[in-house]
Amino acid sequence: MSESSGTAFGGRRAIPPNTSNAAENDPPTVELQGLVPRGFNPQDYLNVTNVHLFKERWDSNKVDHHTDKYSNDKLIVRRGQSFYIQIDFNRPYDPTRDLFRVEYVIGLYPQENKGTYIPVPLVSELQSGKWGAKVVMREDRSVRLSVQSSADCIVGKFRMYVAVWTPYGVIRTSRNPETDTYILFNPWCEEDAVYLENEKEREECVLNDIGVIFYGDFNDIKSRSWSYGQFEDSILDACLFVMDKANMDLSGRGNPIKVSRVGSAMINAKDDEGVIAGSWDNVYAYGVPPSAWTGSVDILLEYKSSQKPVRYGQCWVFAGVFNTFLRCLGIPARVVTNYFSAHDNDANLQLDIFLEEDGNVNSKLTKDSVWNYHCWNEAWMTRPDLPVGFGGWQVVDSTPQENSDGMYRCGPASVQAIKHGHVCFQFDAPFVFAEVNSDLVYVTAKKDGTHVVEALDTTHIGKLIVTKEIGGDGMKDITDTYKFQEGQEEERLALETAMMYGAKKALNTEGVLKSKSDVRMNFEVENAVLGRDLKVIITFRNNGSARYTVTAYLSGNISFYTGVSKAEFKNKTFEVTLEPLSFKREEVLIGAGEYMGQLLEQAFLHFFVTARVNETRDVLAKQKSIALTVPKVVIKVRGAQVVGSNMVVTVEFTNPLKETLRNVWIRLDGPGVTKPLRKMFRQPPSRRRISCEMAGSGKTGLGGDAVRSKTAGPCVTSWRLIPHRLTGRGTRPLTWTCRGPWGKKGMPKWKAKGVNTTVKDLGP
Repeated sequence: MSESSGTAFGGRRAIPPNTSNAAENDPPTVELQGLVPRGFNPQDYLNVTNVHLFKERWDSNKVDHHTDKYSNDKLIVRRGQSFYIQIDFNRPYDPTRDLFRVEYVIGLYPQENKGTYIPVPLVSELQSGKWGAKVVMREDRSVRLSVQSSADCIVGKFRMYVAVWTPYGVIRTSRNPETDTYILFNPWCEEDAVYLENEKEREECVLNDIGVIFYGDFNDIKSRSWSYGQFEDSILDACLFVMDKANMDLSGRGNPIKVSRVGSAMINAKDDEGVIAGSWDNVYAYGVPPSAWTGSVDILLEYKSSQKPVRYGQCWVFAGVFNTFLRCLGIPARVVTNYFSAHDNDANLQLDIFLEEDGNVNSKLTKDSVWNYHCWNEAWMTRPDLPVGFGGWQVVDSTPQENSDGMYRCGPASVQAIKHGHVCFQFDAPFVFAEVNSDLVYVTAKKDGTHVVEALDTTHIGKLIVTKEIGGDGMKDITDTYKFQEGQEEERLALETAMMYGAKKALNTEGVLKSKSDVRMNFEVENAVLGRDLKVIITFRNNGSARYTVTAYLSGNISFYTGVSKAEFKNKTFEVTLEPLSFKREEVLIGAGEYMGQLLEQAFLHFFVTARVNETRDVLAKQKSIALTVPKVVIKVRGAQVVGSNMVVTVEFTNPLKETLRNVWIRLDGPGVTKPLRKMFRQPPSRRRISCEMAGSGKTGLGGDAVRSKTAGPCVTSWRLIPHRLTGRGTRPLTWTCRGPWGKKGMPKWKAKGVNTTVKDLGP
């Protein structure tokens, strides 16, 4: 195939951009060259009558390529690995006089030098990591080929053709959607940029379609299940559509660095009409609250259908959907949660908290914030663009926080580079470094316009970084992959290295750690239960021989989990006198009525305490966010918990408040068992338990997957049996259908269509 003709500009041929996997044009079925004799008939030469791709989920192509879980009837293979196809001709193939080859095409303007048109040569032996087709069997009029794609080819949906050479030109098969072939990244192939050696990690980070995302507070870690659903029907097409929507050039879709960077921008809708519209203002009137989502499938399918951003998401929703996108395409990925995650707005690798002279926070000057937690993704890939040693896990974040190269995206940034402070390497390493390892700097903004650094907290940011453990639902601490242990010389050296590459000059903190007094301060929050009074207990300890007086200020705010304050509900100033070698406690009572009217979704109570030692002018500062304890939702299952049996799920929730709640939604999702269900209670009474029952039927297996649907009335129940591993040409799923009256004891009479076989009765 030749380049498409275009208009010449300045001596160059202008080829339109090839940015859509869905767009296509058909190559000619007959390409004749030179003079053709009268009476030439293409049927006189070798002709293709049929092509078999062995694309059923039990066939070796899908099993060996770990794509048998995809709910897709097309051939899905992974690059750099061989697969089988069979071509039937109108007569026996004679290699001495017949010449043919397989061709793969993607996009609207295929070019061989762009990798969008791939003529696959027939070879005697396949070469690792290169395109080639080897004849492995000749039988009558059929030829079976072992085809291998290159380990760096484009990832997407290819159209397939078979071209036969004649003395006068090429005869090519016509367009046949049944031969379309998806090619994905291959973590099992050593030549692929996403190769992951550990099999258990591959099973977890590529093949696992259900995960756990951690959230909450460092002192009260919570988890939510998330259905990634990367193998569900139409999800693969939806992920390819995301790249089409981004106008990503097809020639770059074999590079995991580019794919993950484009995905990072497209999962959020901040500036490109991407998948999810974010909202952090607690107003979700025109969409679904972020906490109501239980998985990625509904979001991606709605986006593909409407081609409009889905509302609404926050960091864990962005991370969950991005994880689906990466795993679906074959890039190993996992969701990571960072507790006390910094948002460095001014790129100086410090979190600057500006104080008024009375100790209150200056909200106008303070632009940096500390998220109680933040979720992002890690993707596994080599980094040939970086020095040796910086491949492996890369941070990619689709939550729109800061602009990167003109778009809201982040990464891929090497975790190894972040740990050692080498933030000069692309992409967005300084921002990620600040999220996990920056210092918290307290600065007093004087009335004369000067700024004085008062205190420094080197341990608050990046307190804990976790992900889901391999093969289980527990939590794995990966903090040491991002940073050295706090206080070690290596940790300070990494910070100094990062500061050297910093985009802006940081505030001078030299000597701040040397306190002039022996006074120390800390505080705790007790009995933080929703709807109840609570206490803030501030402790002061004088370890010296001098007497000190301390002026302290406490501020209590309702804050979003991003650290942004919504409203202040408490402020108090008090004096403390500390005798030599003494200890003192101050208790501040917070009434439930003071904070209840200000609460919002995922609200935290954020307390900020500053104290000034009057004799030495030392400033002590501490801040903490507390998640209110809320009642748990209790789930009970009634019925036989076995495949093929109906179950009833009871969901219980107790309203702990004195007030009557309004419009309480209960949502239930059971991936692989039932579609998402929901029920609303308009006015649950105070101090009462809410209970509802939801019924659903699940999947069962009889050597395969069987899905049952049942409606009222006469038997209209059907099962579709898909054996896991059957061989032979022309194999089809077997369908048993029950029609007519029920058998005795409510059991249906099964009749197999077109086959003589017996099957164990699965029951009604």
